[in-house]
Amino acid sequence: MKEPANKFSRIKHVIGVVSGKGGVGKSLVTSELAVKMNRAGYRVGILDADITGPSIPKIFGITEKAVGNDDGVFPAVTENGIKIISINLMLEHDDDPVIWRGPIIGGVVKQFWNEVIWGDLDYLLVDMPPGTGDVALTVFQSLPVDGVVIVTSPQELVSMIVKKAYNMAKMMNIPVIGLVQNMSYLICPDCGKLIYIYGHGDSEGTAKELGIPAYASMPIDPQVAELCDQGKIERFDNPYLDAMADSIVKQLN
Repeated sequence: MKEPANKFSRIKHVIGVVSGKGGVGKSLVTSELAVKMNRAGYRVGILDADITGPSIPKIFGITEKAVGNDDGVFPAVTENGIKIISINLMLEHDDDPVIWRGPIIGGVVKQFWNEVIWGDLDYLLVDMPPGTGDVALTVFQSLPVDGVVIVTSPQELVSMIVKKAYNMAKMMNIPVIGLVQNMSYLICPDCGKLIYIYGHGDSEGTAKELGIPAYASMPIDPQVAELCDQGKIERFDNPYLDAMADSIVKQLN
């Protein structure tokens, strides 16, 4: 049963960003997609559902804590207007661990939906923890998710992991609208040659096999990593997710 949104929230589309395993750059993809869509003129928010490993506030350089009133909690807003809610906006210290069991974590994710005053949004991206566990189930069952983007990496075992995430979405009747292979290669700073550190991978072939309508490949980019460390992701400038962002907009409108 879907949870009602906060009465002051008017959200047109909800997109889940998922991965079958950790460490593939899901939060980076979430952040870059949000920035791309924001630059295109859309009103965008990010719900950081990775409760035990939140990284979105750090990536955007947000340090203030969330505040609220009797009507709900206000999300933080980045310098370019992206709205963000994360458990790290509510902890006394950013490095405080969240040692909670699954049902409590699921309850917090629901609160991020129905107690946060999102206002008017065209797209709310939900950055989910890796895997197909409690939080993914909570999001798919409780939020009106229009589609998911799967993030993966080039290793050989990826095809199986992608299919697990794909099959879970299908079981929950959620369309898979995109697949992003991150860390696909490294561009040599001296000669420009592409170095395939983890092998070439065949995520594009997996996307075609599964009928996923949009595919994108992202390299390892030290400059983007530095921007994330500095909390300045909104300043990145690369084209790798341009077509993916355009395809998401077209699919959902």
